[in-house]
Formats: sequence, structure tokens, C-alpha cells
Amino acid sequence: MIKTLTLIFVIGSFAFGYGFPEYYYEIKENKKQKKEFVRILKPLLEKANEAVLYEKIAVENFFLSAINRGFRNFQKDELAFMISLAKKYRIKKLFNKEEFSKRVNVVPISLGLTQGALESGWGKSRFVREANNIFGHWTWGEVGLVPEQRDEGKTHKIRIFQSLQASVNAYVLNLNRNYAYRDFRKLRYEYMKKHKKFNGLIAATTMVNYSELDNEYIDILQEMMQKNDFLIYD
Repeated sequence: MIKTLTLIFVIGSFAFGYGFPEYYYEIKENKKQKKEFVRILKPLLEKANEAVLYEKIAVENFFLSAINRGFRNFQKDELAFMISLAKKYRIKKLFNKEEFSKRVNVVPISLGLTQGALESGWGKSRFVREANNIFGHWTWGEVGLVPEQRDEGKTHKIRIFQSLQASVNAYVLNLNRNYAYRDFRKLRYEYMKKHKKFNGLIAATTMVNYSELDNEYIDILQEMMQKNDFLIYD
């Protein structure tokens, strides 16, 4: 009986996601609402990046220690941690340091703000208000929102998140492990090796697979990013 009640509660909270705070939707002035959008989303992106940065540092420490020990005498807990990270980021070889470096890294805040604003209509879309879905993530599971204008024959749904933070976390993880964004990770890694700053404007050039608009999507992202001065947050 307890398990049944819990399931109902979870599905219920999914179905009635709260989206942005109610006061946000009552703001009439466009400039003020955009400013508030940044105030709400930016800390969520920073929190997601902080979690990734913790993992990144842990990975660097692991390989530094492993090299010094000749990749011998591992502790069970450190191996378990690396195995869990490899599974999370879909890394096939546990000791592939380069692949860990490519995948376990932060996402430019300006890119997250721009894609969040674009994909969610500045947080006002139905997907945000009913599913906490800021970045337009799809799902093919049983639970999800059916898009009102879904093409005939399509079966995808809009993924439902328990919180806005969960949506942001999924966005960062998606860019860091999905095959579609391998160019994003490759370019970020190249900039890191050269000790060059990797900002949202540069990252946007790799987002061709994020939208059906293809290269036009890149132009939209860059224009929106610059128009709203999001690059200052990198």
C-alpha cells in the first residue's frame, strides 16, 4: 500500500510541475522578465556545473594517483566511483583519461541561458509550466507530455522532470555524453588543452544537432546570446 501511494505521489508531482515561480508569469515588462529569467536559471546552471566540476577534479586526482602508482593497488571505493562515472558519461574504457577529460566538464553559462530561453520561450512554454522541462528534452517512455503539434506517426513525448534543477542537470549531462554533441566536447577539449577560454559563442557553433533548424539554429543562438549580453556570465 505504501509503495502504491508513493507512485501516485511521484506521478502526480510530475503531471503538475510548478515551472517558474507564479510571480514570474505576472511580470508584464519584457526587459524585467528577461532579467528575472536569468536570476532564476543562472544559479541552477551554476549548481549543475559545480557538481560536474567536483567530478572533474576527482577524475584528475584519480589519474594523477594512478599514474604515480603505475595503475596498481586501487582502492575498491575509488574504482567503484570511476566505474559509476564511466557508466554515467557512457565511457567504454575505464582508463581512457582523454575521454573522461572530454566528457566530464562544465557547460558555458551563456549557452545554457540562451538555449533555455529559446527552447522554453523564456520559461513561459507549456513544457516548463507542466513538466519543468526547460530545454525541450524528449522521451519515448510511458510518462510524458504529448506535444500538441506532434507530426503524425511520431511517438516522442516531452520528458517530465521533478524540478527545474533536474531539467538543468539533464541538459548538462546530455551535452556531455550524447553522441550528437561530440563536436561540442571535442572543441571544448581542444580549447582546454590550449588554455584558451571556451565561451558560449564558440560552443554555439557545435549545436547544429540540437534543433531541426540545423545551421540556422546556430545563427539564432549567437544572435540571441549577444543581444541579451549573456556572454558576461562566462
